[in-house]
Amino acid sequence: ILEIAIFSILAVLIGLSIGALGGYFGRGLLQKKSYAAAQSEAAQILEDVADERRAIIIEGKEEALKFRTDAEAEIRERRSEVQRTEQRIANRQENVERRATNLERRERKLSDKEKTKQEHKQQQDAMRSEQLTKLEEIGQLSMSDARNELMYSAEQEIEHDLAIRYRDFEEQARAEANEKARNILALAIHRFAADVVSEATVTTVQLPSDDMKGRLIGREGRNIRAIEKATGVDLIIDDTPEAVTLSCFDPVRREIARLAVTNLVSDGRIHPARIEEMVGRSEKEVSELIWKSGEEAALEVGVRGLHPDIVRLLGRLKYRYSYGENVLQHSIEVAHLSSMIASEVGANVKVAMAGGLLHDLGKALSHEVEGPHAEIGADIASKHSVAKAVCTCIAEHHDDVMSSTEAFIVSAADAISAARPGSRRDTAENYIKRLQAWKKSGAHLTAWRSATLFRRAAKCA
Repeated sequence: ILEIAIFSILAVLIGLSIGALGGYFGRGLLQKKSYAAAQSEAAQILEDVADERRAIIIEGKEEALKFRTDAEAEIRERRSEVQRTEQRIANRQENVERRATNLERRERKLSDKEKTKQEHKQQQDAMRSEQLTKLEEIGQLSMSDARNELMYSAEQEIEHDLAIRYRDFEEQARAEANEKARNILALAIHRFAADVVSEATVTTVQLPSDDMKGRLIGREGRNIRAIEKATGVDLIIDDTPEAVTLSCFDPVRREIARLAVTNLVSDGRIHPARIEEMVGRSEKEVSELIWKSGEEAALEVGVRGLHPDIVRLLGRLKYRYSYGENVLQHSIEVAHLSSMIASEVGANVKVAMAGGLLHDLGKALSHEVEGPHAEIGADIASKHSVAKAVCTCIAEHHDDVMSSTEAFIVSAADAISAARPGSRRDTAENYIKRLQAWKKSGAHLTAWRSATLFRRAAKCA
């Protein structure tokens, strides 16, 4: 057993020795192979570097050759350009020398002509002096006396001719101005014509039945007293079938009462509390209608930038009537006529239009403020930053003397609007008579304008 153990140990030792020797020699072989591979890779890298260096050198030589070729081409082009420039300079120099030669030749010719001219002038002066001396001897009149006599005679003739021409021009201008004024007015009348419906100072409210009259009167007349107290309008209940009448000098109050009574009749509940509620609603509704009417009038005419108080007063004119003519419609019509006339005569169209729209603004307060409506309207417009020229048109549209062309235009447009049939309570026969008198006085309207005006007069009748 001991021998077997010794042999086993020896075998293990021999195996380990053989393994160590084999590992040592194997490692050496592997190191040799790695060294050989590294040398091969290094040689390949060096060869790649050499190839790359050769490629870079070749590329550098090609770029240098290209740059040299381009530089040589540019140098050749510049040389040719320099040669062309030198040739142009030489040609110009030759032209300058040629022109200088021509100028010298012309200068010599002009000098010769000047000398000849001076000689001829001296000869003419000598001949003129000789002739004047002979004329003075023949006429026994010196040269200064003859000049004075001639100037005096010429001045007298010129003054006479100027006086005649001035008189002719003045007559012609007056005739043309009158004719042009008539044509402008006729054209404005023809271009703007609108129907205006007359309105009475009382308003009638229709009722569904006569029984409603008793309900409007109420017990011991309390309802009718409440209506009259709340609206300030007289409620007239008479024998007119199915209708009551509202009477008031203030058209705004009358409109409020009309709306309130209409709403009360439609609602059916008529008592003092309900009457006050309906009157309050009607006041708000009329106030909104007044604002809307004023705003629509300003937009229709084309007047911008008016103060809200001016717009509200303008809207109140919707319920104001003068000689049966609605003042707001009349103001719109005057504004359009003023703008047309101003555009024809070359005046300020905007000032004339604004003056025409606001010329009767004072009538909205004429019941509340004492004084002529023109002055009231001008004061109100001035307080609300309306242009001074427009305020002048408002203040002077009823005066005999105007301080501006636009004021005269507004006054003329106001007269035209008030004079046409249908605007105020006038008969068509009177209007036709005025047209005939106007035509006889020299207002030469064309045939179609006259026919149109007569047809409108007949239609309004």
